[in-house]
Amino acid sequence: MAAALDANWLRKLRASANTPPLRPRVPLWAGESSIGSVEPDFLSQKALEPLFYGREQLLKKEQPSTLGWRLLGNVSTSLDQLAKALHSANLGGAWRGEQLAVHDQFGHLKGTIERAAVRPLGIATQAVHLAARTTDGRHWVQQRALTKSNDPGLWDTLMGGMVSSAETLDSALERETWEEAGLRLDQLQNMARGGVLTIRKPAIDGNGAGYVVEDIDWYTCSLPDDVVPVNQDGEVAQFNLMTSDEVIAAMQRGEFTLEAALILVEVLLIRPCEARTSLSVRPELVEGFPVASGTSTSSARTEM
Repeated sequence: MAAALDANWLRKLRASANTPPLRPRVPLWAGESSIGSVEPDFLSQKALEPLFYGREQLLKKEQPSTLGWRLLGNVSTSLDQLAKALHSANLGGAWRGEQLAVHDQFGHLKGTIERAAVRPLGIATQAVHLAARTTDGRHWVQQRALTKSNDPGLWDTLMGGMVSSAETLDSALERETWEEAGLRLDQLQNMARGGVLTIRKPAIDGNGAGYVVEDIDWYTCSLPDDVVPVNQDGEVAQFNLMTSDEVIAAMQRGEFTLEAALILVEVLLIRPCEARTSLSVRPELVEGFPVASGTSTSSARTEM
């Protein structure tokens, strides 16, 4: 019997991709450009006082306080020192030694920052995911390593990862596919761009003061029967093949990451490779249910 995709579960899933902050946030400015957001008193913590006092002042709290915080000096240099201060105070995520691009509200590139600091500062990030199927329509999925700081042990798409400041979207897709799945792009068949998934939700970084602002460019492909993914970077516990029914059941049990669930729902409902009869969906869902909230087919970014 085919698994049923529950409409109420799907509505909640889509709503969770656009969740407001737990507490109010104010802008983080670089000159006249807004590059992120913080909780009003987050940067006032004692451990961070050297950043906004003394000769080498890096931060200034605007008055009234609702105007936010302003970063002083060279954007990348100041963000680097801010990231290190957050790390020393245990107010950031896991230190990765990876620089991510920082854009303003208009999509203009303003600088770079260590990945560990982006969530507490509400800085927008870009990621890439790849959903893969076999020729008979089963789904290749990965289980995230238990040592991952985010969503350890949950199921995910074949691969997913951040786009660094030194990469294009295409080069990040190529690198992540090799690091996480041990595959080269020329081994994949029927590669197609799925769209852009936009995520807005609270994050645990900064002792719960973080906020995720992320665009995920996702792709689909098929793997030949003789091609099997093999992890290269230690961030994947295992790969598994699941039927559509098994994916649906696991998603509704909460065993997939939010991002993977949203992408795979899109793959199942909008771009099915198997016969429609293999996907049992409740009537209230089938009749004109909209495309996943926060999912579009294009996005625009401008670099200086």
